[in-house]
Order: sequence, then C-alpha cells, then structure tokens
Amino acid sequence: MRRPNVLVVYVLRQHPLRATIRDHLYSFERYSDGRTAYLNLAVRRRVPAWVRHVPWDLVVFHTSYLATYRWTPDGAPWLRRRSQALRGVGRVRVALPQDDFLRSDLVAEVMEELGVDHVFTPVPASEHAKVYGRMDLDRVRFHLALTGYLDDDEVARMIAIAEEVDHGPGPGRDIDVGYRAWHAAKWLGRHGQLKTEIARLFREQGPAHGLNVDISTDDADVLYGDDWNRFMARSKYTIGVEGGASILDRDGSLRAKVYEYELDHPDASFEEVEAACFPGRDGELKLFAVSPRHLEACASGTCQVLVRGDYNGVLEADRHYIPLEPDFSNLGEVLETMRRDDRRAAITAAAFDEVVGSGRWTYRGLVEAVEAVAEPVPVRAGPPSRVLRIARAQDRLTWAYVAFLMRVVMPVWLKALASIPGPVARPLKRVAMARAQRRAAGS
Repeated sequence: MRRPNVLVVYVLRQHPLRATIRDHLYSFERYSDGRTAYLNLAVRRRVPAWVRHVPWDLVVFHTSYLATYRWTPDGAPWLRRRSQALRGVGRVRVALPQDDFLRSDLVAEVMEELGVDHVFTPVPASEHAKVYGRMDLDRVRFHLALTGYLDDDEVARMIAIAEEVDHGPGPGRDIDVGYRAWHAAKWLGRHGQLKTEIARLFREQGPAHGLNVDISTDDADVLYGDDWNRFMARSKYTIGVEGGASILDRDGSLRAKVYEYELDHPDASFEEVEAACFPGRDGELKLFAVSPRHLEACASGTCQVLVRGDYNGVLEADRHYIPLEPDFSNLGEVLETMRRDDRRAAITAAAFDEVVGSGRWTYRGLVEAVEAVAEPVPVRAGPPSRVLRIARAQDRLTWAYVAFLMRVVMPVWLKALASIPGPVARPLKRVAMARAQRRAAGS
C-alpha cells in the first residue's frame, strides 16, 4: 500500500503563530504517513496549478479555513469565491470545524458545496441536525474531535516540570487551587459565564476552608508556555467547566446585536444583555466540550474540580475529576474534600494513565483518526517530488509575506487609526475594525 497524498487547506495571517495553532495546523506534516502539502488561501488569490496535478487521497479543510467564514464580519465571500476551484478535489474530503455556535448555516453550506465527506467535530451527536442541518446528513459522516490536543513534546515538557516541582528542593505544590479564566462573551449564553462564576466562588470561599488560592480572571495575569506549565505543576487542584455555548447564532446577527448593545451599555450585566438581545433563547443549544486546559491538567498531575458534565466522554466524574454540581449545591462538600486532600492522588493517577497514557487525545492520534477515513489508498502514482518541493517552498514564502504584513504594515495602520479624533472615530473605527478582520483573515 502506498503513502496517501494529503492536502491541508488553511487560512492564516497571524504572526507570530501561536504554538497551539501551529501544532494543530502542522500536525499532519509531523505525524502523517502520507505526502503532505499545505495551501494558505489567505495569501493566494487563486488555487495554484500544482494542486490540480496531484491525485489527492485526502483533502483536509483546516479549522482556520472554516473559522474565517465564522469570524469575518461579512462572512468572507472572497474566500468562498477562491474555493470554487477546490470543489470535488480529492478522493476523500474532511473538515475540522470549531466554534460551531457561530454562523453555523454558512459554514454548513460551504462544507456541502465543497463536497465534504467527513466532519470531525466536538459537537455532540444530539446537536448535529441542529448545527449541520444544511448538509446532507445521510451522506456525511461525523466523528468526534476535540478543540485541542496534547503534543508529544509538550507533554514531555509538562511531565519534566511537574517532576521538578514534586521532587525538587523547592516548596512543591504550594498552591492549593490555581486557576486562570477569561470573561466569555455574553452572546455565548449563560453557560459561558460559569468560568468566571466558579472563579469568584472559589476565590471567596476557598480561604475559609484553609485553602491557598491563586485565582484570576484578569487579562494581566494570563500565563503562557512554561510559565503556565509551572503554574499548573505548583497547583494541587484546578477548577473548570466545559467550554462551549448554550445559544446557536446561525447567521452572526446575535453576536453583532450584543456587540452594538454593549457599545452603548458597557457595564451591562448578563441578565440585562439577555433581556435586551436574546430573551428566552438561552439553552437552545447544548454545545459543551472538553478543552485543552483539561488535558494539560491531566498531564501535569493537577487534580481537577469541574462542573459536572460529559466532557466528550474523555473525562469521567469521580474518576478523572471531582464533580461540582451545576447549581453549586455541593460546593461546601467539595471544598472540604480539597482540604482533606485524600482523593487527589488516586484521581490524578487515573487521569494521567487513562487520558494522557491512552495516546488517543494527542495530535498524533488526531492525524491517525483523520487519515483512517481515507483508507484503503488506491495503488496509483504519487505526486512528483518537484510538485511537493514547489508546494513547500510556497508555504514558506506565505509566512515570510505574513511576517511583513504584521510587523511592518499593520503597526502603521493601527497608529493612523488611533490618531482619529473622538467624534469621528466611532463610525470609522467600526468600518476599520471590519476591514482589519477581513485583512487578518486574508481578503
């Protein structure tokens, strides 16, 4: 059996590229058994000729490609036009969508136009018809995919840091409860507000139970890279909730409505925004998923206290985490369990052995799962080495161009925008923001 030909289609104009995005995007280059090539439609005005000269076994529409339709204010019609030449290209076509709570109708239409055969998604099966109803649900096959995975090298790094903290000369795990969270957009629904709510509860009540807490929702306290890994390693416990949304914004109008409302009412509470913008709609969607932070906690040996949920079947309550009821009715009991610290060792051991040790939730596991849908690979000629060299050279040039835009062009543009006087600024900045988002996406 020969090696498959794999084309990954993406849309990115970020520089420098965040490590999590880079790991996700180039996981196919790193772990695929096939011959991989990449096509960045953010900087390519048309599909290059070399794409048509290769018998692709698998075409992967990356998360960044589909996210451009979701997050660009006008829905990225330019990208839809550029993609016409990709219709029907490839023996098997796979999509990796995320953030399916936003512009679900448009993204489903695009995937159907492209002839996507397999969708790898964190959306639970109960919500497929609601989210992907504009696709041929009898033809398309759905598979579980997470919003992020463990990288082999990063896991090794986290383990090394945790061992250094646990067995080194320092104070060990000197933080009882460590947590960082961001303020979720209100148009995601009440579920999104749980992150900051549990942060407040544990920050207020943890010390009364003798717990040393380091909990923040302040952007200034965000940690990255090894700073984050060390913070997790120093924490005996961390808290959390499934990511996701409880409202389905099919066309992006709800997000725009909330944005406009909050411009005029910057201090509005969730209840006020809900009453003004989406009364009675909260709970119409149950798109909840395990997040990369949950996997990282498993790797760092940090015991998780999580709002009870499904977590895509990856984490099991009372085995991989201590459950906090959604109404917080057992908060006192949970805090006492954390104070006694008599369950932590068993839970962290099970989480490491069964979640990290399984290898299923790594980028290698993702690539293997995606490529499995393209088997068996027919015996036919692979792409000429010259074509692959051209493809890889063009991908490298893509990133040189992106670096120039972000380092040189964008700072000048932002400085000019900041100089606009106040009375004129508001409408112009709205237009400029929309254009900036389109440019960042590649139009």
